[in-house]
Amino acid sequence: MPHYEKEITVTLDDLDDLNHVNNVRYVQWIQDISKEHWKAKAPESIQDEVVWVVLTHHIEYKSAAVLHDTIHIKTHIESSKGAKSIRIVEMFHSKTNTLILRSSTEWCLLNKVTLKPMRISENIQEIFA
Repeated sequence: MPHYEKEITVTLDDLDDLNHVNNVRYVQWIQDISKEHWKAKAPESIQDEVVWVVLTHHIEYKSAAVLHDTIHIKTHIESSKGAKSIRIVEMFHSKTNTLILRSSTEWCLLNKVTLKPMRISENIQEIFA
């Protein structure tokens, strides 16, 4: 599966009381890269019709990131079935390539007008294949 990738640098606002990146910030980054991947790949005509919502996040924290660390984030769609899709996000320390975290998020596709779940079309699946 093709990956979507980006790098970010940890700032003071990202830190918790232990001077590590706050867990809430990691969740925000997971959601941010997921949205960016969708917006970068899906045609506007499809984006105008549907919206994704999170059903579950499962996050495994492997190591800590600290101020000024550069983090390489990558994401891909692992699988899709019915209205649900599993998206993987991994974050690595850019200099050491040490895994910081791995997340698996279950997303549900909704009709943008009715907000009811809808089957993921072949067109959408092909965008991320």
